[in-house]
Parts: sequence; structure tokens; C-alpha cells
Amino acid sequence: MSDVRDANAVLASQESRNGGSTRNAILDLRSRIGRSVLGQDHLVESMLIGLLADGNLLIESLPGLAKTRAVKTLAKNLAADLSRIQFTPDLLPSDVTGAEIYVQAEKGSEFQFQRGPIFANLVLADEINRAPAKVQSALLEAMEERQVTVAGKTYKMPDLFLVMATENPIEQEGTYPLPEAQLDRFLMQIVITYPDESVEGKIIKINRAESAGARKTAEDAPVPQQAIFDARKEIDRIFVSDLAQKYIVDLIYATRFPDRYGDPLNKWIQIGASPRGSIAIDRSARARAWLDGDAFVTPEHIRAVVHDCLRHRLILSYEALSQGVTADQAIDKIVSLVASA
Repeated sequence: MSDVRDANAVLASQESRNGGSTRNAILDLRSRIGRSVLGQDHLVESMLIGLLADGNLLIESLPGLAKTRAVKTLAKNLAADLSRIQFTPDLLPSDVTGAEIYVQAEKGSEFQFQRGPIFANLVLADEINRAPAKVQSALLEAMEERQVTVAGKTYKMPDLFLVMATENPIEQEGTYPLPEAQLDRFLMQIVITYPDESVEGKIIKINRAESAGARKTAEDAPVPQQAIFDARKEIDRIFVSDLAQKYIVDLIYATRFPDRYGDPLNKWIQIGASPRGSIAIDRSARARAWLDGDAFVTPEHIRAVVHDCLRHRLILSYEALSQGVTADQAIDKIVSLVASA
């Protein structure tokens, strides 16, 4: 209890020093995006968690569910550069990372590096599974190490950097499965579904108003990037108790050793999550706690992010696939079997 009181005291001290301005700025950013992207609250929350936890996101949904609109709205309301890469089978690695070009000048000729679209604060990798493995490998270094190496030279990515990749779950022709090593580099995989009926009507009204030019209103100044960096410093100080950490570890080990929990879990999971899975849960849960205004991580914060952090890290058995079992159902079973503190 003393650790929890200390954590609350630290959070109160932070808020007193900055007047709560950092968290208010992030909450304002969430509100702005939510006003433009209707019916996708989970996507908006996940984008913020990805930014705050300094991770990359893989978005899976059918076409037309506001993925592109969401990231464009985020870039519009955050002082950040946005680039969009449309992945196709003929895409080359240099189309993503950039390449050295030969430049002739009066003082002599030389090779100069021309930066590719990956050098942006927010990168929308649209239909990422339509590019072959050679292009996918070009993203690995940028996503994990935040740098790109071309012709033996290393170029750093911006301090604020987020890859938001999308894929269509029903498209099979002309697609390539993402390598497991690349999937593991995504902090979370977000699955988006259709909006509610009540929201669908509001979406129609917004589109109608935008087409008529009726939504041209005074825009607020973009939220500065420094607000994200300040928020990350505060999130680093969110308290994680030994019991909460043990809960994360127990969830991860249930994916690796499902035989400890018997049927049907031991028949569903073939390969469990790597240590990146536990790190992802820890970082995402702390960001979730900070957004909720809490000074410490609770089991509820962990359960709120566990599906997004693990669904792309599990490899299900042939038996599970033949029965139509999904990764989310396996995670549901794990959560029900693993006791929290």
C-alpha cells in the first residue's frame, strides 16, 4: 500500500508542476479525433496508446472503416508529418526507405541520399500485406531500431515515429503473409468492426456536411510533439507492482505452456508470445493507466490491452484452426484461467 501511496503522490506532484497540461493536451487530442472519426473509439484509443508507448500498430479491418481518416486526423491535430505508402506487389525497398542518387554539380558529382516516405512522424503503410518479403524486410530496421541503413550509412528516424500498417482480412489474392519477425515488432494489432446503427447515421450526416463544405470551422492549434514526449516521461513513472508484473508474466507463460492449463488450451496454441509480448503489455497498460488518470497499473488495465498485444503473437494449432478457434478466443480462455492479483 505504501508503494501505491507513493505512486499517487508522484502523479499528484507531476500534475501540480505542469497544471495537468500534458494529460489535458492528450485528452484534447483524443476528443478532436473522436469528433471526426465516429464509431471507432477503440481505434482512437489505440493510436494514442501507440504514440504514448512508442510502438507501431497493425490495423486489421474491412475497407472503408476510417483507418486512413483516423491517421490523417491525428496528423492534422498533432504537429506531425504524415506520409502514406500504398503497398503493391511491384514496390521496391528503395521506394520505402529511399536511395542514393547520382547528382551532377559544377564542383563535382556525388551520390546523395534521397529520403523515402518512411522518414515521417506518422507513416500509414496501407495494405502492407500486398508487398513481398523483400519490401517487408526494409521496414524491420525502421520499426525496431528507429533507423535505416542504406549503402553502409545509417540514417535516424524522427524522435516521434509511428508506423500504422493496415491489412484487409478478406483479401487473399495477391497478398503475402507478414513474417512472424515483423508481426512481433508491432506493439498491438487492432481489429476494427462496423460501427453501430446509431453512429452510421451520424457518419452519413458528417459526410454530407463535408461535401457541402459546411464543416469549415476555425481549427484549434495542433498539439505540439513535446506533449507526447512529456507524457512518455510521466508514463515511465507509472507504478507497476510486483503482483501486477507477475500477472503479466503468468499471462505470457500461459501462451507458452498451455499444457499447464489442460484442455482445450493445450490443443489450441502451438507457439506462444515472445518477451516482446510481455514488454508490449507492460508499456500499453502503463499508457492505459495514465490515460485513465491512475498512478499505478491494475489488472483491469492489463486486461484492457492484452488482446491487442497478443493476438498477432500467437500461432494456433491446426486443430484450433479447423475448429474455427480464433486468437481472441484463446486469449479469452487464458484470461479466464490465469488468476489476477
